[in-house]
Amino acid sequence: MRRMFGSVRSRATLAATIVVAVALVAAGTAVLLSLRSNLIGQAGTAAERSARTVATGLAAGKTYEQLSLDDDDQPVQVVDEKGRLVAATENLERISGTGTDAVRPQTPTPTPTPTGGSDDDADEEVDVDDDSSPHPGEIDEKATFTNGSATIDHQSADYRFASVRVETDGQGLLTVYAGEALSAEQSAVNTALTVMLIGFPLLLTVVAVVTWLVTRRALRPVEGIRGEMAAITASEDLGRRVPVPDTHDEVARLARTTNETLAALETSVERQRRFVADASHELRSPIASLRTQLEVGAAHPELLDLEGAVEDTVRLQHLAADLLLLARLDAGERPTGGRLDLAALAREETAGRPGVSVEAAEAVEVAGSRGQLQRVLTNLLDNARRHTRSAVTVSVRREGEWAVAGVADDGDGVPDGDRERIFERFVRLDDARSRDDGGAGLGLAIARDVAARHGGTLTVRAAPTGGALFELRLPLA
Repeated sequence: MRRMFGSVRSRATLAATIVVAVALVAAGTAVLLSLRSNLIGQAGTAAERSARTVATGLAAGKTYEQLSLDDDDQPVQVVDEKGRLVAATENLERISGTGTDAVRPQTPTPTPTPTGGSDDDADEEVDVDDDSSPHPGEIDEKATFTNGSATIDHQSADYRFASVRVETDGQGLLTVYAGEALSAEQSAVNTALTVMLIGFPLLLTVVAVVTWLVTRRALRPVEGIRGEMAAITASEDLGRRVPVPDTHDEVARLARTTNETLAALETSVERQRRFVADASHELRSPIASLRTQLEVGAAHPELLDLEGAVEDTVRLQHLAADLLLLARLDAGERPTGGRLDLAALAREETAGRPGVSVEAAEAVEVAGSRGQLQRVLTNLLDNARRHTRSAVTVSVRREGEWAVAGVADDGDGVPDGDRERIFERFVRLDDARSRDDGGAGLGLAIARDVAARHGGTLTVRAAPTGGALFELRLPLA
């Protein structure tokens, strides 16, 4: 069952079918109730019309024998004010839902009509008159309705009964009950219910099939994207791209976003490969040099260049530290630490360096890792020392919400076309190709990555003295 409804297409089809089914059941129930109410209302109207016809005859002075009550399809009862049945439809065998269950009329005891009396007796007769009852010869405007059943000439059926009161001169207050068969209502409701029971499943089947086909067509591009991603995963070829459908919907945007992700991933992997290759190349040279010197020293101790071996070892140590720091930064390591004074840190780093001056009039506090920010200043100062002619100037100041540390030299500067390239890893410009002079080309890359991890930037532009000016911008603490 889980596998059956494990796809979006299956769940969409099931959801659409359930929604339509609920809507159809609700609409069908409303239609059946409305149809039944209307037909019962029509039956009640017909029953009231029949009851008033009989009541009109009684009000006109007809006797019970003169009433036309021989309709085999319509039960009629006439009940007096004492609840006795005084007239009924011929062949009426059973009845329920009216004022009495009797089916055979009873002969009423005649009530003598007073021929005379005092004025007091007349007044007493007026006093007992009920204003809510019809006056002699009048028919009550209101009719009451009930549901019941009756059997006429061995034919049983359900009826809608209407009762109407009429005041007569000779018989007093009478109540006429007339019924209208509900067979038409029941037949219509049953027919509608049968149509719904047959039609609803067919309609739900059509909805399910159409939803399945439409969903399959809509999700076909998604299946193409999934298939291409599976092929890319299997082949490990990040140069491939998923197909973008010629639409402007969410699927097309998904395909474009996927291709952008693949492009970024390809760039990252290529950068990682280049980094590994360059790191291997940079490590190979000092390791090979150190091994050669040690092998020569082992064979001829008098020829061992101990100073050179120490230099290669230190260089190898620095390179390994740089590579480890870059690896931590690439892994998303966030700086930890508290507040520190960037101006004091600059004075500390420039102390003991010849030809370096510091311009910092006030304390400038930032938040971050003291060790990493110290590494940035060290790398910038080392880079400036390699390219300056005479002097290096370090300045620390506030600019709005930023702390700005600048390192300027009076060398040849950085050409405009190389001002972004020098921040790439293992990049050395032509005038610094010597590994002894220019290092491995990781210092500026590390400095920019650390600045970015601290929410800042590191840029380079021309210095007022003609050299290069590196500016580190960090948010104030």
